[in-house]
Amino acid sequence: MITTPSPSSPSLRLEPVTSANFDTVCAVEIRADQSHLVSPVVKSLAEAYVHGEVARPRAIVDGGEVVGFVMAFHDFAWNPAEDPADRRSGIWRLNIAAGHQGKGYGRFAVREVIEEIRRRGGSQAYVTWHAGEGSPEQFYLGLGFHPTGELSGDQPVGVLPLTT
Repeated sequence: MITTPSPSSPSLRLEPVTSANFDTVCAVEIRADQSHLVSPVVKSLAEAYVHGEVARPRAIVDGGEVVGFVMAFHDFAWNPAEDPADRRSGIWRLNIAAGHQGKGYGRFAVREVIEEIRRRGGSQAYVTWHAGEGSPEQFYLGLGFHPTGELSGDQPVGVLPLTT
């Protein structure tokens, strides 16, 4: 279970991406040295449009400022040809704006997604990451995710059991 601290702002929240905040959310940019590790927000929003039945894109907002973006997936058929019953939920994408990294916003967003998965009856949360220099692997491992030994494309898959 994630027990790491998060920002203490009472106005910290996840908000749906709407026409009112679309441009601001799309403007979230990670550090340049991380661009090979995570796709831009606009690609995530296109994927959310195509996979609307499972994708849950959200702005990470502190006060009135968008500080990041997270997209969850819920009840996704992981490999329907092999096992149609293998349906998973987890973190699809996490982008924290360059100037806001290291402040706990990512931990907050992951914790919120995990709580949503738990409320929906999920018993595990999944995530993938790019391996290599600058990888978010240690971030996810530090939050309690464990490698499953699987790959999604070329990305390792991690799982976090959700105990109640």
